[in-house]
Amino acid sequence: MSEHDTMTDSNNESTASAGGQAQFRSLRELAREEIFEARLQNEFPLYAPSEADGVTRRNFMQVMGATLALGGLASGCARQPLETIHPYVKAPEDIVPGKPLFFATANVQGGYAKPVLAESHMGRPTKVEGLPGHSASLGRTDAQTQASVLDLYDPDRAQTIKRAGLTGLWDAFVQEARQVLDDTRPAGGEGVRILTGTVTSPTLAGMLDDLIAAYPKAVWHQYEPAGRDHVREGARIAFGEYVDTIYHFDQADRIVSLDADFLDRGPANVRYTADYAKRRDVVDHAEGETHHAELNRLYAFESSPSNTGAAADHKYVLRPSQIEAAARRLAAALGIQAATSDQDGLSEADRDAIAKIATDLKNHSGASIVVAGDHQSAAVHALAHAMNDAIGSVGKTVTYIQSVEAHPSNQMESLRQLAADMRDNKVKMLLILGGNPVYNAPADFDFLAAMKNVSLSVFVGAYLDETGEQCHWHVPAAHYLETWGDVRAFDGTVSLIQPLIAPLYDGRSPLELLSALIDKDPRSAHDVVEAFWKKKQGEAGFDAFWRASLSEGYIADTAHRPYPAKVKGSVAGDYAPAALGDGEFEVATLPDPCIGDGAWSNNAWLM
Repeated sequence: MSEHDTMTDSNNESTASAGGQAQFRSLRELAREEIFEARLQNEFPLYAPSEADGVTRRNFMQVMGATLALGGLASGCARQPLETIHPYVKAPEDIVPGKPLFFATANVQGGYAKPVLAESHMGRPTKVEGLPGHSASLGRTDAQTQASVLDLYDPDRAQTIKRAGLTGLWDAFVQEARQVLDDTRPAGGEGVRILTGTVTSPTLAGMLDDLIAAYPKAVWHQYEPAGRDHVREGARIAFGEYVDTIYHFDQADRIVSLDADFLDRGPANVRYTADYAKRRDVVDHAEGETHHAELNRLYAFESSPSNTGAAADHKYVLRPSQIEAAARRLAAALGIQAATSDQDGLSEADRDAIAKIATDLKNHSGASIVVAGDHQSAAVHALAHAMNDAIGSVGKTVTYIQSVEAHPSNQMESLRQLAADMRDNKVKMLLILGGNPVYNAPADFDFLAAMKNVSLSVFVGAYLDETGEQCHWHVPAAHYLETWGDVRAFDGTVSLIQPLIAPLYDGRSPLELLSALIDKDPRSAHDVVEAFWKKKQGEAGFDAFWRASLSEGYIADTAHRPYPAKVKGSVAGDYAPAALGDGEFEVATLPDPCIGDGAWSNNAWLM
């Protein structure tokens, strides 16, 4: 026997022992050439490059393609929701490979609905677009909503319930949380606190109200890190109550933006972009070849670059504090009592421009809009309301509705009070439904140190982030494509949220958590939402109403009616312009146009 024969017999021992002849893949294997031995060191010698080869676009795509394919195989069959879901304006049909189904649902941003039409392939959501026919989208959407489908498949999502950093059980969590609630019942729930983001959901608000009714001394707080407190306070100053403003940019000939990026930010940015663009088109495509007699004109005062400023016909760059100075001078030129100052730092060219803008607004009375940015002071918002009233815009290009939020409040002051109560050991149980206050609460609140005084803290969140790591219990949150719910759009229209896929990581929605804590027999999110609307609509004809609403994606005739808000007297107040010393400068902190307040920082498409 030769040396090669000995080696071959050794390497093919298993084959020989099975009663067959030794097999070789090539003559090089039989000859044991060095090049063959080297390739045996790699599991996939033709496709996996060595570190020395570097990374090329071709081999990167090869490896990533294989990874994604294996990930799809590992996920097994499609995870269908337990309850029946209804395709968008089509009867349900069997899944056909390669043929998508479409379902109407809604993404939630800052508490408001961004209605979407979600595309599903063989039970897996793959794409979202704006929901046609919905007043908040008109079939359009924004970058964050487009990218939201990627969050569903994010491997960094929290995948298990945690108790003090260790894997826990849902039943154990419910038992412990209910015990703490029961202990507070004799005192009316004193020491119970709930922290949420902005809530416009009728069903969620109803459940929170039920909890407060059962525990009258419990307190519900709301907080958004890039919130709209100044918008609310400006309305309260101008009208004496919280009201929401609806702008009709498709009816406006003249628009003045006071550092308002209405084309890119806010609950109504998708609709406002469509309305604004409609008046920039020389041909009204909805009416055929009808030409607009006059294009709209946009004047933008801004302290940092924005999409709205880029689209403006006339742009004026000011320091952040000078936006209020410009607003006051414009209001005074329109006949409104508003204190101004010669020390406001505005140049003569800026003052001349403001005077000309005021004249232009007067010449287009009833067809103009003055809009203030969410981050601008309450005084600027109040002045904008007064100016819209002075130029005859109310009821034409500007309408008011009662607040879309379930319980509008000054959220920063509410969070401040919560932190103070925790520091004073007044909080026994804290439920945090979304957000990340440990990370984004103002530093002077020292939220983390205060939260350490709480006996039981519970966090429902998509990620094991700063807040999730510090709470006693962390419950994974379900993605909006995995759960049921409802939410209002900027005009009050209720959108229904229906899942396209069962939760990938056993996520729970706030509705399920609250039901587990306050209902004798815990219900699913689907049952909670359906029961709420059945009670509201009545039993008669409910099934047909429910199917139609799910297929359309929203509940018809739920938009808020115009509200007769009136500006109450002087809104300007005293004014002392900010003075800068030598070497001093101003900083404006604004949400990122892609990742917002940081909530989307783990989304690769937005990064």
